[in-house]
Amino acid sequence: MYLKSQLSWNVIIPAENLDVEGLMLQKAIVIRLMEDFASKKASKNLGYFMAITTLERIGEGKVREHTGDVRFPVEFSCVTFKIFRGEILEGVVDKILKHGVFLRCGPTDKIYLSHQKMADYKYVPGENPIFMNEKMSRIEKDTVVRFIVVGARYVEAEKEFQAVVSLEGDYLGPISQNAV
Repeated sequence: MYLKSQLSWNVIIPAENLDVEGLMLQKAIVIRLMEDFASKKASKNLGYFMAITTLERIGEGKVREHTGDVRFPVEFSCVTFKIFRGEILEGVVDKILKHGVFLRCGPTDKIYLSHQKMADYKYVPGENPIFMNEKMSRIEKDTVVRFIVVGARYVEAEKEFQAVVSLEGDYLGPISQNAV
């Protein structure tokens, strides 16, 4: 789910942002690194980029010929979030449809739980539709549900992950109502 990663990126500082004072330059590099980190959003191998934890090293800057901008190699540690097949997670029900529900888990909001993977639960239509089983256990909007990941994929165009999950297994299912 959460991964600690070490990355090496290049940070480009425009010529007009360069300052002779070292601290101002370091601040500009850190700010640019954080902006680049936030705009990347996610990658297939690492998952969603959550936070930079430590700045390990800022290398020597090299001036780019045609622009005058300076490229600094930067090494840093960060935390990422990625869903893996077979992993047991908890998510919050976001949307209920006749054939299943969509859940949110961390930064991932495209997690689908099909009605076929909710043994014993039946769809109950209405203004606020729910899934309910014979023991009166309910899956409704904002319910926290423990599930197992059946499959996950990365959609490059949207820079996000999608997952298909199941409640088939021990200790899986709703664990609380109204988690928001």
